[in-house]
Amino acid sequence: MSYAEPLPAWRLTFYAPVASFRDPFFPGLARGLPVPPPSTVRGLLAAATGAPYESLAFGMAAWSEGEGVDAETYHPIDAGGANPAVSGRVRPGKGGMTLRTRPFLTGVHLTVWLPEEAGDRVARAFRRPQWGLRLGRSQDLVHLEERLEVVLRPVTEAVVGSALAPATGHDVPYAVTHRMAASVSADRMTTRWTDYLWCDRPAGRHPVRGALEDGSYQGKGQALWLLEP
Repeated sequence: MSYAEPLPAWRLTFYAPVASFRDPFFPGLARGLPVPPPSTVRGLLAAATGAPYESLAFGMAAWSEGEGVDAETYHPIDAGGANPAVSGRVRPGKGGMTLRTRPFLTGVHLTVWLPEEAGDRVARAFRRPQWGLRLGRSQDLVHLEERLEVVLRPVTEAVVGSALAPATGHDVPYAVTHRMAASVSADRMTTRWTDYLWCDRPAGRHPVRGALEDGSYQGKGQALWLLEP
């Protein structure tokens, strides 16, 4: 996606003391993602508006201050009904209750750019959210720190930073490709998976493709890409 004209948008910044984003491509292992998937951010936006689903395109950047590993008891429900859950718990044993590690992130910083009229609607909903604001699991509360109107400009070179980019967005050599959920349908029956580029350390200025820049971000600008659902 490319843009020719400056684009008005809202910039929202969030902070979560602790958050955990499980990688669903490793169902037998407790592997975590370093950034929230766009589908998780869509859930956050929908919590603010009260809508079952938010389909607007948005830009996002995320990073965390640290990470850790916790232990957690899992109660998987057997599809055949051989080990039914009682009060949310199943018996120990093969396929039943088990103890697993759970990776988590600490000090999670998330910035979201919401463009045009749809973004204005969602950003204003954060003045009085319809539901509690969470990032990842149900207990991972997130706080809105800033809500600011900005202008995004199309660029061919900018600070890549910690923005989530499409696979063709830039050529930073140490960027890592993460396959994550772009969106989940309202009935949770359909998930669209997409490859995203993300840098785990500041990347500086680089040539970019299909990007916009928020020149006021952290005093040095920031490239961002509007991610479709």
